Amino acid sequence: MIKAMTGALAAAGLASEADAASGPQAFWPSTAGRETLDHGGWTRLLARHVSRGADGVDRVDYRAWQASAADRSALAGYLSMLQAKDPRRLTRNGQMAYWANLYNAETIRLVLAAWPVGSIQDIRPNPLAIGPWKTPTLSVMGTILSLDQIEHRILRAGFKDPRVHYALNCASVSCPDLRRQAWTADSLETDLDAAARAYVNHPRGARMVRGKLVVSSIYVWFKADFGGDDAGVIAHLSRYAEPALKTQLATVSSIGGNAYDWRLNQTGGKR
Repeated sequence: MIKAMTGALAAAGLASEADAASGPQAFWPSTAGRETLDHGGWTRLLARHVSRGADGVDRVDYRAWQASAADRSALAGYLSMLQAKDPRRLTRNGQMAYWANLYNAETIRLVLAAWPVGSIQDIRPNPLAIGPWKTPTLSVMGTILSLDQIEHRILRAGFKDPRVHYALNCASVSCPDLRRQAWTADSLETDLDAAARAYVNHPRGARMVRGKLVVSSIYVWFKADFGGDDAGVIAHLSRYAEPALKTQLATVSSIGGNAYDWRLNQTGGKR
C-alpha cells in the first residue's frame, strides 16, 4: 500500500492475469494440496509483542522485539521456513494463510531492520521510494517477490476475496489489526469475518461525521474489490456492521470522505 494509490492503480494490480506463469501468477490457488503448515512460532512471537491499545488498535512493541536477539532470530527462522515451503501443496485456505502470514512477518522484519522509525513510509530502499512495498525482499520457490506482489498479484488477483484486506497489516495505525495469532487454514473463514467486523466497526474503518460517511482510504484505493462503487462499499460495510452503524449506513448512498493514519502501530505511540 502507498498513500498516493488511487482506485485506478489498485484495479491495475488485478491486471496480473497477463503475468507469465513463472511469476506471481504461478501461486494463484488454481490447485490445492492437502498439506498443512505449523505457524505456531509466529503465533508465539505475536502473542509476546502485540497488545491492544487504549484506542482499540492492536499495537506492536517494536522496541522490545528489536532488543531481543532471540525473537529477531525466531522471526528470521520463521521467514526462512515459509520461503522454503511450496505453498501450492497446501489447502486453498492454507495458501491464503501462508501468504498473509508471510506478508505480515516480512513487514515486521523490515520495520525492525529500520528501527527506530515513525512510519513505514519512511523506509526508503531508494531515494524515490515511499515505503518498502515495491522492493523484492523475498524468494519463494525461486520466485523473487515484493510485498506489493504478494498483496496485489497473488492475494488480491488470485483469491479475489475482499477480506484479504483484513488479513494484511502494513504496520500503520489505520491498517486492519495485526492479530495476536497467526492466520491458520482451519479457522481462516471465521477469523477473516471476525477481522472484517472488528475493522468495519472501529472508527478508522467507518464512521459518520456530520451526516456523512467517512471511511478508511482502503475502501477508496481498492474500491474495485468492494463492488466497484460507493454502493458496493456501503453494502460491504453493512454486511459486517453492528446494528447502530448499520442503521446509519442505511441513511447514506455515497462516501463523504476518507482518511488514513500512516503513523507506526507501535505501543505507546512514540519511538
